[in-house]
Amino acid sequence: MALAPYAADPARTRGRLHAEPPSPERTEFQRDRDRIIHSTAFRRLKDKTQVFLFDEGDHYRTRLTHTIEVAQIARALARALDLNEDLAEALALAHDLGHPPFGHAGERALADAMRDHGGFDHNAQSLRVVTLLERRYPRFDGLNLTWETLEGLVKHNGPLKGPLPFAVSDYARRQDLRLATFASGEAQAAAVADDIAYDAHDADDGLRAGLITPDGLCDVPLFGDILKGIEAEYPGLERGRVYAALVRRTITRLIGDVIEESRRRLAALNPASADDVRAAAAPVIGFSERMRANDRAIKDYLTRSVYRHADVMAVMTGAAAVVRDLFAHYRDHPENLPEGWTPAPGKDSARTIADFLAGMTDRYALAAHARFCGGSGELR
Repeated sequence: MALAPYAADPARTRGRLHAEPPSPERTEFQRDRDRIIHSTAFRRLKDKTQVFLFDEGDHYRTRLTHTIEVAQIARALARALDLNEDLAEALALAHDLGHPPFGHAGERALADAMRDHGGFDHNAQSLRVVTLLERRYPRFDGLNLTWETLEGLVKHNGPLKGPLPFAVSDYARRQDLRLATFASGEAQAAAVADDIAYDAHDADDGLRAGLITPDGLCDVPLFGDILKGIEAEYPGLERGRVYAALVRRTITRLIGDVIEESRRRLAALNPASADDVRAAAAPVIGFSERMRANDRAIKDYLTRSVYRHADVMAVMTGAAAVVRDLFAHYRDHPENLPEGWTPAPGKDSARTIADFLAGMTDRYALAAHARFCGGSGELR
């Protein structure tokens, strides 16, 4: 497929921090994607919470299945907009590598524990994973990804201004990622793909868990319109097929809106290069104003009805306590950290402990909590 002039071109990459010979078979962005897929952190995503814990049911999304779904949507957007699909996919696959166990409950607990030690942010931690914590190569730590992938990973939600997260400021001493500009169109596509996946799939999981009902979704503008259309076309359709149709049609509507709106923005800007996209005053890939309002309404509804549902909050409160207990235990007993995680002499051990905890799966965290903190090994 021919790339647009504003797409990221792997033949013109700004390169890697550590120079490597090119691959005869793969482009630089394909190599980045493959390195991410083969990383230890990527495999761990299969046992990390999206909304529901790994043992609450076989059909709920995990952080891994969510990531795969985001990558599929990112590729669809990139293909339609003549962007580089491989870079968009690599960014989608890497965007949650820094998530700690138990989803956002674990992140909040870890951020609180690190309040006086530089803080914790899962987006910034993803950068730390791919530039430092993955140790697979003899000459360097991290995956040695291209500048474009690192830039997109850090800035997929927009330019970084003001106080920087620790992981970003720490890496910025080694390589300039032009933090004050927007990222590439591919990174912007990966970011909006994440929004689309959340809207469709978390609603599906909430329905399957019985936390929300189709009647409740009818009060949410986009969902209500889609559900009315399904009922009109297939009266009395069985519940599971209704949920599947809702997911498909929601994704289709959202993708279609992003493509139409992004083409309008690109035509107005007429960028001649990927750097023109970076230098723009606003993102070039995104929802229309009307669909952005729908997206906000969906997220507000899911926050109230799913993420903050009493049943979910009860489990997540216990999950946060597991992370807090483990952090305190390893601060007091660093000898219980595994080989390779011993804090450097004379240095604050908090960041090492945070890195170790962030890499844990839900299952590993519960087992460690049972071993060292007297936990039951489960949250119910």
